[in-house]
Amino acid sequence: MTRRAWTVLFIGASMVFFTMGTRQSIGLFLKPVTADLGTNRESFALALAAHNLILGLPLAAMAADRLGPRRIVAAAGLLMGSGLVLASRADSMPTFGVALALLFGIAVSGSSFVVVIGAVGKAVPASHRSFGFGMITAGASIGMFAMVPIAQVLIDSLGWRGAMATLGFVALVVIGVASLLLPADDHQHIDTQLATGSMTDAVRRALRTRGYVLLTAGFFVCGFHVAFIGSHLPAYLTDEGLSDRTAAIALALIGLFNIAGSLVAGWLGDRYSRPKLLVGLYFARAIVMAAFLITPVTAASALAFGCVMGLLWLSTVPLTSGLIAATFGPRYLTTLFGLVFLSHQVGAFLGVWLGGRVFDSSGGYGPVWILAVVLGLAAALIHLPISDAPEPATELTGTGTGGVKDQITNQH
Repeated sequence: MTRRAWTVLFIGASMVFFTMGTRQSIGLFLKPVTADLGTNRESFALALAAHNLILGLPLAAMAADRLGPRRIVAAAGLLMGSGLVLASRADSMPTFGVALALLFGIAVSGSSFVVVIGAVGKAVPASHRSFGFGMITAGASIGMFAMVPIAQVLIDSLGWRGAMATLGFVALVVIGVASLLLPADDHQHIDTQLATGSMTDAVRRALRTRGYVLLTAGFFVCGFHVAFIGSHLPAYLTDEGLSDRTAAIALALIGLFNIAGSLVAGWLGDRYSRPKLLVGLYFARAIVMAAFLITPVTAASALAFGCVMGLLWLSTVPLTSGLIAATFGPRYLTTLFGLVFLSHQVGAFLGVWLGGRVFDSSGGYGPVWILAVVLGLAAALIHLPISDAPEPATELTGTGTGGVKDQITNQH
């Protein structure tokens, strides 16, 4: 890979380290925020669910494809800092919800996976794209591991308001510096066969491709899983009698072990059928959650769950984005992955909100855990008909709106 490609990878991984790490730690604020503002878990969950939905809107993705990532990331840094600081000063749940959902949601949309993966896809050659996407995902995973205990220490020492304000000020610096260092938009490794045509043509043709539609449906389940577990696992574990420290460690272990999971998934994605790997990942998630559900909750089982689930956590990202890049090329990867990511975030909205809703109505999370298992099995089945190919068979060339080759020849 070129020096420029490594630069984009390093800056992108550093940026998602902070962005996704901070986002992962939001679940730690659930109990102190609801206690301080005198509200229930459903209200907090609804605010976080709205954040996930806004995060999934592909507006930042489309803007990045047109304007390049620099300006989008700079704006995201300003919004993230102001959103977290405003949330820290909230005296009611509506104010907190607007800051967390709207400002923080838009900020993460412009500084996390979708925009960064689009930049990497254009800077890294096709033979290393899945691995490059895996490196970005690993950067996010390291952030999830490192930022969760840091956030817990900040909450314990400064209170939830001081902790959130501190994260906001750091966001202004980290994301701002990243935007200055990020190279201009790079089209060096765009396949000329797939580079022509408008963004509208690319979206229209992708939506007519069965594999893309099924991939979008499957990513919904990924969003449901990571949002429900990331937001409610700490509260679930403390409800079962475990300490706040154990709950924070279990959540951090998900990020730690997904470092290896993401890198391995990216490496495998450059060598084997991505759809088949995704089938295995979703099936494994269902099995792990089912085992955790029927096992007594202890510190050992919670930490083991964090380790194993971490291997599967965001390993879907390099495989999903790599499949899109292989099928349609990197020219409009940010937009096409952004649309798939929207489905992910709709699932995230439901996962977070439903967790709070079910808890407030029934006093437990059991039904949502069962639903998560069922959805995992469904996602595994959804990916079975999707095929992979070493070279894209769907052409985005031409000016018409003609048909698309619906079936992609299997790589194996």
